[in-house]
Amino acid sequence: MAVTSADVARRAGLSRATVSQILNGHDHRFTADTAQRVRQAARELDYEPSAAGRMLRRGSSDFIVALIPDTTYGSNLQDIFDPLTESLAENGLSLVLHFSMGSPGSLDRILSGIKPRAVLSLRPFSPEERQILTEREVPGFDTTTDTDFDGDIGALQAQHLIARGFQRLAFVHLHDRRSDPYGPGRERGVVNACAAAGLPSPRVLWIAIDRSSADEALATLEPGTGIVCYNDDVAIALMTAVERRGWRIPADIGLIGMDDTPLAHVMNPPLTTVGYDLAAAARLATNAALRAIGQNTDLPSPDLGLRIIDGSSC
Repeated sequence: MAVTSADVARRAGLSRATVSQILNGHDHRFTADTAQRVRQAARELDYEPSAAGRMLRRGSSDFIVALIPDTTYGSNLQDIFDPLTESLAENGLSLVLHFSMGSPGSLDRILSGIKPRAVLSLRPFSPEERQILTEREVPGFDTTTDTDFDGDIGALQAQHLIARGFQRLAFVHLHDRRSDPYGPGRERGVVNACAAAGLPSPRVLWIAIDRSSADEALATLEPGTGIVCYNDDVAIALMTAVERRGWRIPADIGLIGMDDTPLAHVMNPPLTTVGYDLAAAARLATNAALRAIGQNTDLPSPDLGLRIIDGSSC
């Protein structure tokens, strides 16, 4: 059973009122010896303060809400949130995942229900969400504020294809009913890379992950095109379309994905893709969370290690 302040009081030989005040940070009202007896008893019993009590005193819980947009993710989503959960726990915080369905009301309900310390978003907050955060007096931060991570991804993909000799590029988005907060930035990175290399602007296409959509998109391209794909799923769908068309990879069509998923490595040929340090991404989010609640504001920003994972598709 959980150790209570009453247990600490019995161990210390003091009243519950005295112990409660000391455990709540008011030890300056008592002698140093009394405060020491309480802290020693708490350590011996492995006492942990009540989360509900802390919330009442502070007006907020120890939760950090991660606001996840209704969009597509690769299989590494859990690989990001597992180390983030552990990193926040080391700082006495708990992560709560909340899938946003596009209604600001859902954010308002969770803020009023659990009173989190802060809200992390995997995309920029909408004006409506910002207003709700302000009204609820909850700090909010997103992972895109100080970086152009998606632009860097698209540029890296395009530069790799260009270095492989491809003079015509295409960027292929994932066509899906869900929102796409990341595709526009990646497309912009490809456009900028082509302009910097003196190449024509890329063709921009959208495909769903199905045979007919991939076949139709590929039919609009010419041999010798390098295709920058929104993610590995798009790249793999197009790889199968290239095979059905009788073209060769990379002699006729080059492809590069994003996310470094396990399936990319078992394709024939293996897919060239882009990876990054998931643990560093978790530390970056943790640091932003701590800054948002006023803790450890001088933490350095880790290098995400964005890099090409060489395969044989370009």
